[in-house]
Amino acid sequence: MSDLPLKDVSDLSEDEARGELEQLAAAIAAADQAYHQNDAPEITDAEYDALRIRNAEIEGAFPELVRSDTPTGKVGAAPAEGFSKVRHAVPMLSLAKAYTDEDVADFIERGRRFFQKDEGLEIAFTAEPKIDGLSASLRYENGVFVQGATRGDGSVGEDITANLRTIADIPHKLKGSGWPETIEIRGEVYMTYAEFQALKERSAAVGGQDYVNPRNTAAGSLRQKDPSVTASRNLKFFAYAWGFTTADPAPTQFEAVQKFKDWGFAISPLMERAKSVEELIAHYHRIEEQRSSLGYDIDGVVYKVDQLELQRRWGFVTGEPRWAVAHKFPAEQATTRVRDIEIQVGRTGTLAPVARLDPVSVGGVTVVNVTLHNEDYIAGRDSNGLPIREGKDIRIGDTVTIQRAGDVIPQIVDVLLDKRPADASPYEMPHTCPVCGSPAVRELNEKTGKEDSRRRCTGELVCPAQAMESLKHFVSRGALDIEGLGAENIELFFSKGLVKTHADIFRLKHRRADVQQALAERREEQARAREAASGKARKNVRSVEDRNYEGLDKLFAAIDARRDPELDRFIFALGIRHIGETTAAVLARTFSTIGELRAKGIEAAAAGGGLHDVFPSVNGLGDTVWEALRDFFDNERNVEAFDQLLTEVTPKDYVVTISADSKVAGKTVVFTGTLEKMSRSEAKAMAERLGAKVAGSVSAKTDILVAGPGAGSKLKTAQEHGVEVITEDEWFERVGKS
Repeated sequence: MSDLPLKDVSDLSEDEARGELEQLAAAIAAADQAYHQNDAPEITDAEYDALRIRNAEIEGAFPELVRSDTPTGKVGAAPAEGFSKVRHAVPMLSLAKAYTDEDVADFIERGRRFFQKDEGLEIAFTAEPKIDGLSASLRYENGVFVQGATRGDGSVGEDITANLRTIADIPHKLKGSGWPETIEIRGEVYMTYAEFQALKERSAAVGGQDYVNPRNTAAGSLRQKDPSVTASRNLKFFAYAWGFTTADPAPTQFEAVQKFKDWGFAISPLMERAKSVEELIAHYHRIEEQRSSLGYDIDGVVYKVDQLELQRRWGFVTGEPRWAVAHKFPAEQATTRVRDIEIQVGRTGTLAPVARLDPVSVGGVTVVNVTLHNEDYIAGRDSNGLPIREGKDIRIGDTVTIQRAGDVIPQIVDVLLDKRPADASPYEMPHTCPVCGSPAVRELNEKTGKEDSRRRCTGELVCPAQAMESLKHFVSRGALDIEGLGAENIELFFSKGLVKTHADIFRLKHRRADVQQALAERREEQARAREAASGKARKNVRSVEDRNYEGLDKLFAAIDARRDPELDRFIFALGIRHIGETTAAVLARTFSTIGELRAKGIEAAAAGGGLHDVFPSVNGLGDTVWEALRDFFDNERNVEAFDQLLTEVTPKDYVVTISADSKVAGKTVVFTGTLEKMSRSEAKAMAERLGAKVAGSVSAKTDILVAGPGAGSKLKTAQEHGVEVITEDEWFERVGKS
């Protein structure tokens, strides 16, 4: 579409209207495909809605020009290839939009006019949050979940039954009684902010893909060919409607949704009834105020006529029910200036551009930085080379529009070209690492034939940034988990030259005086900073020599306690690209000893190609992992650092001892709450050695939940699914350990 101001519809000639309808049809179709099929929206919701509104206005003024492919009445895009198709018995329709209180009042008034002949009729409404996720339809026959599908284009969706079965909020069999013989429960699959952030961190730790927002990630997770990947994403589901049914669940919308809860579904706790526009608007603003604290993304409030009989009587208009409307939240945006673009170097060498902004408040949060993902994103292109932000690139000095996607992640959604400084030049990503000067390259993906969208420093552990991030990862909770040696202390010891390699961590106790001096200097700097900030002089200041550093003994003891780590934790701690915790566990089971893993890695490096001639065929391990392992051992510096580390630590061999009478062999076990006799990692290792599978979340497939003090939502979910719940002591009794 042109950036020129649009004419008023009444001023359009017939030729102009015809031409604009053609452009609108193409633009809306492209946006539908990007959002519903590719899970990668390229325009904002507000921009999309504006296109559809403009299209409807022109069609209303020129009904003779309505195209055969008009977007009016269409929902979404055709299903993507790769999944079998499911035709919805009752179409999954979109909702009309309301943007102002006046729009909502018009909706209520239309209903009252329609039913004005029914004297004394009182129309009730429901109001509930509009979840920003992926719509799904779940078919139950005689209470059993038999098929699940995406919305697709509203008429035909994709069969994703296996993936939906992994979501704990979706019961495999309905609870209670009174459910129809057949019913299609509809709702929204979504990802919480906490789970999204955890996934981003896990992916970053292994040099994986960069996830943009929870909605796209949830949609992509549902379309995985491997259901175990979907299961690992801990998706959620809210039920709020139904499609085909052999009998109404209840006489009203509100009562029907409450029935869903009785049947085992999660429903929105914020759903309410109302009888006037004032009550609806008041509830809208209450939800808007709670929006930032919900933990998941919503983009409005949906109002529906409560009585099902009135819904049927009011009926439908093309593609939409007349009896429902979505009251959208205004986008939380603000404008600010890009002061600079800085490059951060991650543990796996990824060069991550970050925009430094003039501080600006967006939705009550001050934003000073925003990720720019990669050089394609800065240039205004997506991973397929298609334009984003209308192809506008981002330059230092630009005035930009910031929006907090999902109320959490700030992103640049527009560049105000009319405010661009005359001397602003296109930003060029460095072709050398800004930290170590090594070449920074875009690697070629051999499978797709495309260049990676991100540049990576080739310096590996020679690069101080990669070396320090690798050390932080090595001591982190999921890796060796060395108490007292967090990121802050690693940065300090690295800057003082006390720790350069992983092996140096275990030699710190031999440099006690240097460690003590470094800590003392930092404390002195911190004290001076506090003094300067408060304007108050310190009293009773002790000298460095007088300070008590008993904490050092605890730190050194904590380090020594990790000299014989579990093999899978040690492999993960190495920080090899593409090898996360799960993959590390598979590698540990495959090779059993660190010596065997090293030998195969060295053999593969010497052989060059022919990965499958060296590495075994293992379910769950593909070429990406084998290539990463080969490349790690193909680097002399890595091998030298690895061998030095093995002079300080001796990883335990991985031994599976499944006794014939193991009572947990083949069981799926989840641990939750505070474990008092073992750490979470020790519990996981014990269960796996006894032949059990340890999961991170509870579902209907879970056999045992071991619950310690403080068990929360997992305990509740287990009780809802009828999962056996035992204490930590009962666990030890069962496995025969004390």
